Amino acid sequence: MSCFADDCLPMATTTPLVVIGITLILAWLLHRLLKWKSLGWQRCDPVLPPGSLGLPLLGETLQFFSWSSSLDMSPFLKKRLQRYGPIFKTNLLGKDLIVSLDTELNNYVTQQEEKAFQIWYPESFMRIMGENNIVSASGSLHKYMRNMVLRVFGPENLRLLLLKDVHSAVSMSLASWAEKQSIELKTASANMILSVTAKWLIGYDTSASSEELWKFYDIRGLLAFPLNVPGTAFYRCVQGRKNLMKVLKQLIDGRRKNAKPLERKNFVDLVIDELKKERPVLNEEVAFNLLFALLFASFETTSSAITVILKFLTDNPKALQELTEEHEQILKQRTDPNSEITWDEYKSMKFTSCVIHESLRLANIAPVLFRKAKQDVQIKGYTIPEGWIVMICPAAVHLNPTTYNHPIVFNPWRWKDISEPVGGSNDFLAFGWGSRFCVGADFAKLQITIFLHYLTTKYRWKVVSGGNMVLSPGLAFPKGCHIEIAPKS
Repeated sequence: MSCFADDCLPMATTTPLVVIGITLILAWLLHRLLKWKSLGWQRCDPVLPPGSLGLPLLGETLQFFSWSSSLDMSPFLKKRLQRYGPIFKTNLLGKDLIVSLDTELNNYVTQQEEKAFQIWYPESFMRIMGENNIVSASGSLHKYMRNMVLRVFGPENLRLLLLKDVHSAVSMSLASWAEKQSIELKTASANMILSVTAKWLIGYDTSASSEELWKFYDIRGLLAFPLNVPGTAFYRCVQGRKNLMKVLKQLIDGRRKNAKPLERKNFVDLVIDELKKERPVLNEEVAFNLLFALLFASFETTSSAITVILKFLTDNPKALQELTEEHEQILKQRTDPNSEITWDEYKSMKFTSCVIHESLRLANIAPVLFRKAKQDVQIKGYTIPEGWIVMICPAAVHLNPTTYNHPIVFNPWRWKDISEPVGGSNDFLAFGWGSRFCVGADFAKLQITIFLHYLTTKYRWKVVSGGNMVLSPGLAFPKGCHIEIAPKS
């Protein structure tokens, strides 16, 4: 009997599969019909960019999230760039998108922030970060939040207070790592970073608590189908948010009850002062979401950057040698080589800055940026319909061969001829740009620089397992990056 006969597969199995398939197709057709209606029954169809919207409901999500071991532009983007050009449409996570790998369109979108375009993030991201947070806020609320953050993490506090705390955290962490057989670098550096940021954000002493705050976060759930089902990354993110919110509530309630006048306030003190006002700009929900987002940003991106930088330096002995020489020269110029690093010394570390910028350019830790059209936008012969999303991919900017010669080669020396992108630039989006430039960028660079200073002058290290980077589309180390460090003799 032929294996294609009907009785090869029981009817009880085939019928539900057929029903599910028909249901998915009907749901997709209904979605397309509603999309057509939203563009207007009576007007001509807009000229959309070329591209495919993929499968019903799934779109091209699976292809977009496939892993790549190359630091070059992802196969998903490269394939569509070759087929459709630098502007194309797709559907990811159930949302129709226009992907921009085009410099002119990128620049236009950024210049039209809060005019023709507004900030936007997928449902999974918003449900985890909270509807009202500093990442998605706009206008006067966003500006107010930024100013609050800069009161604690601005240049003056970095110089006068945080520099000393970062020094202590780095020194203690490296000493403890050297006592262990090996450490997983991203996890260990996340703990090191939180020892400073948790203190200044929420007055939390990580050394006096058994609670490891970093465990509450799982970045994999931020860009995912929002299926709150056990076993999914989104579910783990949601549970982590709930647990961390309990910790934050307990901290704030305790600070409210035992509030004392302080000359130097951490961020949670500013939040409590704000909530006490007769007409506060922030309500309690916004305040909690703000603290949650700042804690997340403070350790996730910086710990990833540290891991990437050490991986690049391990693979590039020449860059490591020049970086080490820069820091050893600083020691030679001191009266006391064991004294703490000064602000002037920190600002003098030019090659270190080159290494940081080159690592962030190549790694593309923040892989995508989203903006939503507030009106129909006509550009380059296409229409971006009102309500559609534009997805900007920093990798297309950072790997542009017309801007960066041999773009997939780690070459920190290239930055000696490039002006440092203070406030971001159209050619460097690692920290965002303009009004969306990362409010903690200076703090992150301070932590990375101090870490590299003490690591290269006092220790040696080697990768003992893991260390392989993949993009999916964000940066990941599937097997971690385990290193062994020891004091220099």
